[in-house]
Amino acid sequence: MAFDTDDRETLALSLARVRQRTLDLAAPLSAEDMQPQAMPDASPTKWHLAHTTWFFDEFILRPHGYAPEAPDNARFLFNSYYEAVGERHPRPDRGLVTRPGVQAVIDWRLRVDEALATLFATAPSTLVDELAPLLELGLNHEEQHQELLLMDILSLFALHPGAPAYRSDLKAAAGPARGPLGWIPHDGGLVEIGAGEAGFAFDCERPRQKVWLEPFSLGDRLVTCGDWLGFIEDGGYDTPAHWLSDGWDRARAEGWRSPAYWEHDDGIWTRRTLAGREAVDPGAPVCHVSFYEADAYARWAGARLPTEGEWEAVAEARPIAGNFLGSDILRTAASAGDQLYGDVWEWTASAYSPYRGFAPAAGAVGEYNGKFMSGRQVLRGGACVTPAAHMRASYRNFFEPHQRWMFSGLRLAAA
Repeated sequence: MAFDTDDRETLALSLARVRQRTLDLAAPLSAEDMQPQAMPDASPTKWHLAHTTWFFDEFILRPHGYAPEAPDNARFLFNSYYEAVGERHPRPDRGLVTRPGVQAVIDWRLRVDEALATLFATAPSTLVDELAPLLELGLNHEEQHQELLLMDILSLFALHPGAPAYRSDLKAAAGPARGPLGWIPHDGGLVEIGAGEAGFAFDCERPRQKVWLEPFSLGDRLVTCGDWLGFIEDGGYDTPAHWLSDGWDRARAEGWRSPAYWEHDDGIWTRRTLAGREAVDPGAPVCHVSFYEADAYARWAGARLPTEGEWEAVAEARPIAGNFLGSDILRTAASAGDQLYGDVWEWTASAYSPYRGFAPAAGAVGEYNGKFMSGRQVLRGGACVTPAAHMRASYRNFFEPHQRWMFSGLRLAAA
């Protein structure tokens, strides 16, 4: 999200709004729900509440003498991966940290929020101006963790035999069925991708640069659950010719027979969602598939995954509209529209690597993106759990090719 960093009152209101949204997302959960983590890649809700507080405390308040009292060992327990800051608790063991408790973490959050408000009210304008870019990064960082919080609570609830709902009052996911797959042609040529100098973007989105594209076509809709059922029924998970070698090995080792959170009982396919267990809607975009599965499906379909340059070249001219966090559906939904945003993060064929001229941010926050530019694939477009204002055409999300717990799907490309 781009925030007005020139007006301290507006920036303070943005901070309060984003910080409150995180608490609102955690509100349906009990303290017991917030403690465990489902797997090493996930984190407890309590940890998300603490880490996003740690970020402001560590990078904005503490260096300037505004930091309030923190729980014991907070700097160690709630650091994620910032080596320059110091030692940290192992990620796979975050669910074992029972103390501080949930209320102690929330109380700390409130103290940090009060300290941030004091900083805005009393600090010299020169200091507020100096801190504004870092504060804007912190707000966007917190929005990322809002999405992670929902990913992680779904991964936890999906393990529960009762298939509990995160919320029972979510809006219905049903809608008009998507029509047959059509194509958006693009002439290719020399195009520009990446973020310009104006406005907020993560360092990995810059610098803006020219890339050459051969003529191509992009699918005018996402691949749906109905499409995926055809892949399953045609033996897609049993045909090694569709798969990359690493993907085939992973699918065999982990027993993949369908997207994550799908179940097949008495001839009926269901999926576990943040609304609980639901019948698979053939018209809804398929979700929770790995890059390996997405690539295999594309081969089976006689197509391929788009490069991130192809995706951005088409998406840049489209409005940022679709099924996002604010839709209050929190799962993929059938839609007749041809938006290039929302519902699922779309796997691309592009490895997550630096743009020419990439320069990480100075200091410890420079570890935010650049250190992960190995062994990951780029995803584009945002998902049903992404704040809409957080999205832009140049946004580069990235995950490892085997991961499936994020809200990830695919759009095909051809030629």
